[in-house]
Amino acid sequence: MKLNKSVIQGVKSYPSRVIQFGEGNFLRGFADWIIDEMNEKIDFNSGITIVQPRDKGMIDILNAQEGLYNLYLNGIQDKKVVSNRKLITSVNKGLNLYESYEEFLKLAEDENMRFIISNTTEAGIAINDEDKLEDRPQSTYPGKLTSLLYKRYKTFKGDTKKGFILLPCELIEKNGEKLKEAVLHFAKLWNLEDDFILWIESANTFCNTLVDRIVPGYPASRIDEITDELGYEDKLVVDGEIFHLWVIEGPGFVKEEFPADKAGLNVVFTEDLTPYRTIKVRILNGAHTTMVPVSYLYGIDTVRDSVLDEVIGNYIKQAIFEEIAPTLDLDSKEVEKYAEAVLERFENPYIRHELMSISL
Repeated sequence: MKLNKSVIQGVKSYPSRVIQFGEGNFLRGFADWIIDEMNEKIDFNSGITIVQPRDKGMIDILNAQEGLYNLYLNGIQDKKVVSNRKLITSVNKGLNLYESYEEFLKLAEDENMRFIISNTTEAGIAINDEDKLEDRPQSTYPGKLTSLLYKRYKTFKGDTKKGFILLPCELIEKNGEKLKEAVLHFAKLWNLEDDFILWIESANTFCNTLVDRIVPGYPASRIDEITDELGYEDKLVVDGEIFHLWVIEGPGFVKEEFPADKAGLNVVFTEDLTPYRTIKVRILNGAHTTMVPVSYLYGIDTVRDSVLDEVIGNYIKQAIFEEIAPTLDLDSKEVEKYAEAVLERFENPYIRHELMSISL
């Protein structure tokens, strides 16, 4: 028996208000879960249409399961090892724009659409001057996005109330600003109207964001056990850690329209995410950088084994609390809280994080 809405009775449906570029593990285990939580807890009432940005992907499987899949969140919470399962119901459908480009453009005609989320890898926000508006599709994500925005602009005759709030999740600094720069580049390259460029600037909000959750993805090693537990086959099962953080830099109305914090989620709205990026890079990434050469030469292969080892574990904790933390010009309690959370994440028994993968 395969997962779909005939297997799971009474699944609530939501009007599509979110366009998502990317159907990979991270967005399904992070952004789609957050929207699912908002739908349940604060009646956000928003469904997601996922666009497959590359010619190969999982949209056919997603549509066969009618947007449904299970997410397992595993880790240490309140010093206890926990594993929670949730059926994600926020996804309405998927589109392969390499096969259904005109249907993709029709998304721009839906006046209910308000948000665009993306994760097209670090290399996704790129420019290729060979891209043309007439291409079906363009080769780059910003090219595809510019085409969609132009269709939106034309459909609603430049109505400034019909713009989007864009929440890129690509792991690059100033991701919103760089995405906006790329869209403006294509608008000018394609000699589109000055009024369209003005509409991009005035009607759309490109937020810089910082995302943080480890999402290992499909749990192949225990899928038979999961299938027996569920009683049906789910080809899109996702494993993720319990910890999550989404920092969104933007004007106040973004928080009002996307009130994830009211659902009890660790989503922070700010006018400047720089301090949050600094604390993550120095403590999380800094601890990784600190442990890799010493732990590996000591004969250890994983992050978890490193922090659990008496000698290396003490070394890492001293580095975090005595060397790294004092360099942060932030509230000491906030720094200590984040550092403790990082150490809990490092000890997660469900995640095998290889030191060599960090070094690479």
